[in-house]
Amino acid sequence: MAPALRYLSGACGRARGGFPGGFSVACRPAQARPWPLCQGFRRASTRSFDVIIIGGGIVGLASARALILRHPALSIGVLEKEKDLAVHQTGHNSGVIHSGIYYKPESLKAKLCVQGAALIYEYCNQKGISYKQCGKLIVAVEQEEIPRLQALYERGLQNGVQGLRLIQQEDIKKKEPYCRGLMAIDCPYTGIVDYRQVALSFAQDFQEAGGFVLTNFEVKGIEMAKESPSGSKDGAKYPIVIRNTKVPDSRFPFLGVHFTPRMDGSIWLGPNAVLAFKREGYKPFDFSARDVMDVIIKSGLIKLVFQNFSYGVNEMYKACFLSATVKHLQKFIPEITVSDILRGPAGVRAQALDRDGNLVEDFVFDGGVGAIGSHILHVRNAPSPAATSSLAISGMIADEVQQRFKL
Repeated sequence: MAPALRYLSGACGRARGGFPGGFSVACRPAQARPWPLCQGFRRASTRSFDVIIIGGGIVGLASARALILRHPALSIGVLEKEKDLAVHQTGHNSGVIHSGIYYKPESLKAKLCVQGAALIYEYCNQKGISYKQCGKLIVAVEQEEIPRLQALYERGLQNGVQGLRLIQQEDIKKKEPYCRGLMAIDCPYTGIVDYRQVALSFAQDFQEAGGFVLTNFEVKGIEMAKESPSGSKDGAKYPIVIRNTKVPDSRFPFLGVHFTPRMDGSIWLGPNAVLAFKREGYKPFDFSARDVMDVIIKSGLIKLVFQNFSYGVNEMYKACFLSATVKHLQKFIPEITVSDILRGPAGVRAQALDRDGNLVEDFVFDGGVGAIGSHILHVRNAPSPAATSSLAISGMIADEVQQRFKL
């Protein structure tokens, strides 16, 4: 029997339906609303869903799209706590279509990034979404960086990245006249795109295929619900209740110096990587005591800090003082001055840590145990390059869902 959920409109946005061994989800008191589509939406006054996806970012929307295209007979819903879709990590990233050069060979990140980049380009071509395959130079400006650059080149070849080549000083100047360097990797397959536009296109595909998107619907918790009477009109034996209520050095978890063109013609410089004091805080002084305490208590953050103390302090210093950031940028383009740059926007990159302070380097897909956990597939630790990999990830999720839940 496929999992099922029925959405009921109302002041609390309650939903009721039938997961085998169903469960309930608590939430904030907010008026859930169907997300509008140009064709209009079907009012979900009493609606059953076979599958729900919690989170309307690019990975959630890609997964919903993949599931409904593969299983058009199923009723599928996406629940998003904000009033709009793709407003957090998806809407606060660099917009880079990554090639897959950085990631450990044979890892999910490497495989899904290379596959996902090809799929993103294909999808954008099909949908008429603007992008630029502008390419990328990864530049060594000091002699000690050259062995790392060559190792990165070999890694890219192992990962199957298209078109890679090592170039020398004269070729660097030909491609980027203002850039200085001793050697570089020319990575022509890297591109840029507006990922929020891509995500909204996924949402439109999903809804046009019959899926439902409910915004202002925050899932706070999950618990088991009582069994419904046999022979209930929706045929669901076990109901559930849902109430809506950040040359990189591979030794360090930081991002290195980037010059990233944007689709609007601007160029983003940086980024640096510093601890965010709020999970969804995009302003310099955004702070959540609960989020900070949660990270300190439940992860290996303290050990990570001690392991990378001097590097981390340097990142914090560059974040506070533009002159320090410019000094690093000038290693690549000496003509840049402080007067040439402005402070830009920030994003929050989700990154899993183990209790020993080690970064979890790969995507993690897992479920749980027991009556509740057996009905849930978690997609965890999906930072960069998750947007690039979104279509490849969604295919993997659709396979896993089909196997786990016998769709």
